[in-house]
Amino acid sequence: MLQKQDLFEARRDGYHTCRIPGLVVTAGDVVLVTTEARPGRGGDYDYNDILMRRSLDGGVTFSQPNTLVDHAAYGDGPASNLVMIPDRVSGRVVAVFCHDYARAFSMYSDDDGATFSRPSDITAVFEEFRAEYPWQVCATGPGHGLQLRNGRMIIPVWLSDGGGTEMGKGHRGHRPSVVALIYSDDHGETWQRGEVVCRHDDVINGVTLINPSETAAAERDDGRVMFNIRSESEIQRRLVVLSRDGVSGWESAAFDQALLEPVCMASLLRYSWSEGKERGQCLFTNPDNLERTMETAWGPIRPPNCDRKRLTVKLSRDDGHTWPVSRVLEPGPAGYSDLAKLPDDTILCLYECDNVAGMFDDRYLRLARFDLDWLLSGEEPAEGVAVDGWQ
Repeated sequence: MLQKQDLFEARRDGYHTCRIPGLVVTAGDVVLVTTEARPGRGGDYDYNDILMRRSLDGGVTFSQPNTLVDHAAYGDGPASNLVMIPDRVSGRVVAVFCHDYARAFSMYSDDDGATFSRPSDITAVFEEFRAEYPWQVCATGPGHGLQLRNGRMIIPVWLSDGGGTEMGKGHRGHRPSVVALIYSDDHGETWQRGEVVCRHDDVINGVTLINPSETAAAERDDGRVMFNIRSESEIQRRLVVLSRDGVSGWESAAFDQALLEPVCMASLLRYSWSEGKERGQCLFTNPDNLERTMETAWGPIRPPNCDRKRLTVKLSRDDGHTWPVSRVLEPGPAGYSDLAKLPDDTILCLYECDNVAGMFDDRYLRLARFDLDWLLSGEEPAEGVAVDGWQ
């Protein structure tokens, strides 16, 4: 089973493009999808709003988009990087987002996303990083957050000292950068800072880490937390790091030879836990590609970026040590993605695809609904190289 539908479209309702997918399934089985609706030319620093749509039938049909976060309520600058976490205990949906890459806010919904509470400013949690890293840019996620089996909520974050010039005159750069996290042990009521996980210029197994940023997370069968990190490192592979509590003691850092890094957000999802002789399974999506043939909206693609195309779903049967199953979900232009699972084991993937005027100018946010049979029936043999340095 494979079904696709376009949920957000560029050049509509006053917005230039819609980017940055967010996707969760609530405790009440409602599917929530979100996007950054970007005016202007669609850049990170445009005055972006966050839109949401809801589905009550497992992602088959959706409500019309509504404005979840209006940037104007917070002043100049974008509302961005929404991260949602459905709480298995209370049924509440907790959400965190940023404004102008300078402040962070938390809110919640007790009615499966129909309404949300007034946002609370949680920037003070990020201020606690300053003694260790003089950030001028803060960002959560993007993509879905993680709730561990013990109830702890974890949101990967990235910080930059703003020194880069890649964002243009008048904007703080998003490079160089570090990856860290915030977490909650009281169902999102309060947040605390975790450790800095990795930094620009760290050396990992002889490879220099360049600009680590957007991070996907999953809990392993043994309870350890796995961060799967985007970077611009020359090795062009995803960085994987482990922690016993998801907050501190990050170790066993290694670049996964089986997961290509085109410099793009990816998504990671626990599909099943180990039971009896059956090993637990994880899913991973990103553009599985290292070519540089595409044009961007502003000219030829420039290294370290690679083409955002060939969005691929990979399956691991051993907690992400190897990825022996792989199938292309979208062969054409496709970028950021986010994964979720319905109670009947149907897999959902919301992703950027097609281009209007070139790469980074996405035409649609598209939702795919598929099952494990679809993934396995089109299995493309993969090397499934084990991650060096894992315990």
